[in-house]
Amino acid sequence: METAYLIETVIKIVIILLVFSALAGFGTYFERKILAFMSRRLGPMNVGPYGLLQIAADGIKLFTKEDIIPTNVVGRIFKIAPVITAATAFMAAAAIPFLPAFTIGSYEVNPIVSDINIGILYILGVMGIGLYGPLLGGMASANKFSLLSAARSAAVFISYEVVTGLSILAPIMIVGSLSLIDFNNYQATHGWLVFSQPVAFILFWIAAFAETGRTPFHLVANDHEIIDGFGTEYSGMRWGLFFIGEYANMFFISFVIPLLFLGGFGDGSVMGAFAFLGKMAFFFFFFLWTRAAWPDVRPDQLMMLCWKILMPIAVINIVITGIVMM
Repeated sequence: METAYLIETVIKIVIILLVFSALAGFGTYFERKILAFMSRRLGPMNVGPYGLLQIAADGIKLFTKEDIIPTNVVGRIFKIAPVITAATAFMAAAAIPFLPAFTIGSYEVNPIVSDINIGILYILGVMGIGLYGPLLGGMASANKFSLLSAARSAAVFISYEVVTGLSILAPIMIVGSLSLIDFNNYQATHGWLVFSQPVAFILFWIAAFAETGRTPFHLVANDHEIIDGFGTEYSGMRWGLFFIGEYANMFFISFVIPLLFLGGFGDGSVMGAFAFLGKMAFFFFFFLWTRAAWPDVRPDQLMMLCWKILMPIAVINIVITGIVMM
């Protein structure tokens, strides 16, 4: 059994790496198509039918493009920063159940690498480490604008990790566990947590935009700026790793939100699994929809929203939840 468990775990890890690396590429295609549709444009159309081969073209370009290391950068840190961003995104996936358990023959398969009893804490902690990617990338670059972007991104990530942690504390008090599977099972019995914790749901959802660096909190590397923020000095696949990390984070957080607040995959039936994937698809689509519909906010507005509005609301929600539970 130990050998079978080890083989199963390795297979799960390989599948997550392959599937979500590919989905990151498809995510760029979906984003360009959805943004084009909302702007009454066509988006990618020239490479393959409806531009479907644009993903392959982008991949070939990234893998074959010259990897330039500027003269004055801090070489080792400059090279490792993109790897940190991509690696931490995939490490967070270890505690996420992507589907309900199912059987192959007489062998039960649980689509989660490890159902640890501190799953949520592990996910938030690993995603928090991800800020070192853009921070070190900007600090190691011989570019003052990259440094400014790195400092700005660190301020955003650190600030909104506080809101993320506080927002999830009240639901944890109710469920009494940090395991995402326990969250799913609790909601299958007692109903979706979004109805009993709507404030926590909204706070967590807002913080997810900042944690993934998405519009309207896209202060890591603003699209309307001439440079690419902390990634200005990067090229080729090192630059691509930052994007893989960003889109993988979007997919993973789109799994986590339904698991925490919207019932997850319910009782584990086939319909529950399809409903779960539908919820995930909606939240991923909402990330893209928001980019088309909302402008970016200023850094001072973002910090004020975090420390003066969202954090006090999260603390008040925890206090009220505690009083009601007593």
